[in-house]
Amino acid sequence: MLNTQDAPSLNLDLPSQLEAAAPASDESAAQDKKVSREINKLSKRLHRQVGQAIVDYNMIENGDKVMVCLSGGKDSYSLLDILLNMQKRAPIQFDIVAVNLDQKQPGFPEHVLPEYLKSRGIPFHIEEQDTYSIVKRLVPEGKTTCSLCSRLRRGNLYRVASELGATKIALGHHRDDIIVTLLLNMFFGARMKGMPPKLVSDSGEHVVIRPLAYVAEPDLVRWAAHREFPIIPCNLCGSQENLQRVQVKAMINEWEKKYPGRIENMFTAMGNIVPSHMMDRDLFPFQTIKADGKPDANGDIAFDEDEACSTPQASASPSVISIHRQET
Repeated sequence: MLNTQDAPSLNLDLPSQLEAAAPASDESAAQDKKVSREINKLSKRLHRQVGQAIVDYNMIENGDKVMVCLSGGKDSYSLLDILLNMQKRAPIQFDIVAVNLDQKQPGFPEHVLPEYLKSRGIPFHIEEQDTYSIVKRLVPEGKTTCSLCSRLRRGNLYRVASELGATKIALGHHRDDIIVTLLLNMFFGARMKGMPPKLVSDSGEHVVIRPLAYVAEPDLVRWAAHREFPIIPCNLCGSQENLQRVQVKAMINEWEKKYPGRIENMFTAMGNIVPSHMMDRDLFPFQTIKADGKPDANGDIAFDEDEACSTPQASASPSVISIHRQET
């Protein structure tokens, strides 16, 4: 028999304890439901955006063999994950093979990707090429390594694609990567050039696709955390804080905080180009145009005060608009 006097701190009022615990339990259950709803919305958004990009640019066709370049980062993991899900319910048949280029970086965990891919039953190929030593030997200490590293990696991946019989090469670049590339080319290359959703390689032998073109990077961060991908950091270039790409990315993220929708507006603008209001003489016949007395919808409205001086409003391409409408 328990002597309550010997244990004055023991609370035996069990009903009261249960009543006190009930609100906390209800609150936890409500939070779990909220998280589940948000993840479900995120999943639908990602799959719709990837599906829309594939349709808009005819990225994947019946009978394709898609080589997904898997680096071990959040973007390529997400790309592979989403394409695998879409493959199961797509109206066309296509194969997927995951390919990783092991560049022999010191400390690279070689077992991570094979173990993950085997656990999911995904066909894969690991290509071992010591491009790390080449980059370290040729690039002076303190200089950025991305340019040479990218060329070496691209050459090896193109070769592997030919060996595997891949008809499409899928890369994990997303919307934010595309915007940053545009600004880098403007700031440092003096060119209006971005990162297209689909292109043919310089050799003319390969079609490269970017199915994540419509996807915002923060959504990929959340998806990778939810799916618990075994992320492998890039110690060769990812730690170079002085990279121009890193600085430009920080700049657009700061813009987005101050002016939400700015990144989306810039991205949409890349698909809404008006050659007559740019300066490329190869794209528009400035030297030969003459007044013909016919109204022009584009005309000189670029100089209208309400357009040039008003607060920018978020806009979206028809494809992105349809995606947002489906979500709501």
